[in-house]
Amino acid sequence: MPELSAHASTKAPVIVVVLKGYPRLSETFIAQELLFLEQRGLKLHLVSLRHPTDKARHPVHEEIIAPVTYLPEYLYQEPLRVLKAWRAMRKMSGYRNARKIWLKDLMRDRTPNRIRRFGQALVLAAEMPAGASQIYAHFLHTPASVARYAAIMMDMGWSCSAHAKDIWTSPEWELTEKLASLDWLVTCTSVNAEHLKSLSGDPSKVELMYHGLDLARFPAHGARRHLRDGTETDAPVELLSVGRAVAKKGYEDLLAGLAKLPKGLNWRFTHIGGGPLLKNLKEEAARLGLDHKINWRGALPQKDVLSALQNADIFLLASRIAEDGDRDGLPNVLMEAQSQQAAVLATDVSAIPELIRNEETGLLVPERNPAALAVSLERLIREPKLRAELASAGEARLRSLFDAHRWIDHLAAKLKGPAPETQKAERRA
Repeated sequence: MPELSAHASTKAPVIVVVLKGYPRLSETFIAQELLFLEQRGLKLHLVSLRHPTDKARHPVHEEIIAPVTYLPEYLYQEPLRVLKAWRAMRKMSGYRNARKIWLKDLMRDRTPNRIRRFGQALVLAAEMPAGASQIYAHFLHTPASVARYAAIMMDMGWSCSAHAKDIWTSPEWELTEKLASLDWLVTCTSVNAEHLKSLSGDPSKVELMYHGLDLARFPAHGARRHLRDGTETDAPVELLSVGRAVAKKGYEDLLAGLAKLPKGLNWRFTHIGGGPLLKNLKEEAARLGLDHKINWRGALPQKDVLSALQNADIFLLASRIAEDGDRDGLPNVLMEAQSQQAAVLATDVSAIPELIRNEETGLLVPERNPAALAVSLERLIREPKLRAELASAGEARLRSLFDAHRWIDHLAAKLKGPAPETQKAERRA
């Protein structure tokens, strides 16, 4: 793998983008953003804390031209690289301050993860590409830790895009201190924004910026017809959900809701996505007697997801707040479903009501309530006219308010920012 320093020096400033993993099938919103930024003339260098695990890639990944560097995923795997970085960085004026901050963090979070992040930050700082103007991290937990430590070592500015789990499972002390350290932060829901503003000494640093959807990749589905009503065995109503099998997605609740549907109702459910709980969910579906009505397709590239969306009558997402506080933000899959005029049934968790207006652009039910989910789902199955009305209204609102191009120019302007020397002077003031 190339080191960061191998990046060719050019007059254009380089924005170093720190990611937890790249590429990832489950993070199309990040890939979409990176491509849009490149299309607006920004020069990016991607830095990933982890190597990719997905076997497939989305088409958007093939269009991104930024080089990608992988930091040591575990420090013991590349000890000489880490040692070389430490020897180089301990001579830098910012090293002592970064080490002091890291030790303070370590006293409150005595985990191997905290040690690993400082080692990765050493490598990032030591191999910083020529012309780098700032560091921009996606996710406010581990990627932001690496970005923060490295930025302090190098006396550089850093910024962050915060999403969901990274906000709601991080301790408040860490969020508060990162918000004080960074230059600015954008987040994808108003719920997130208000929470982070309440923790920041300077709320103006925090800004709401919806990811939106690249609607050019999700053209209107002109052939959409809502006709199936669950009465015909050879024409079951097609139900679909796309999401990783993790606690916050609520697939246990979804299966329980499916089990409560009337026996004579004809439907078929498809799930797309990987995840650690997938095996358990398949076993639970079998226990409930549903396995013959469910198609588990695993993680798929975007073209296959789009095809499934076009065939689905109803899109389901039973998101919930997990026991550790993890939760969805505003799932892109809901926007993708609306773009193809599938009727949407979801829970009223987090920022989902910012997109789905109950009884207007979809149906919402309380989280962890399979009975309520079953009632609303049966209604949508039996009433194709209602599905058509909700789906049409949902697509119209999506295309008017959640087009990604509405937001990306503003993000590009923030990343271009003032000249690097002006930024340094402001930080030292």
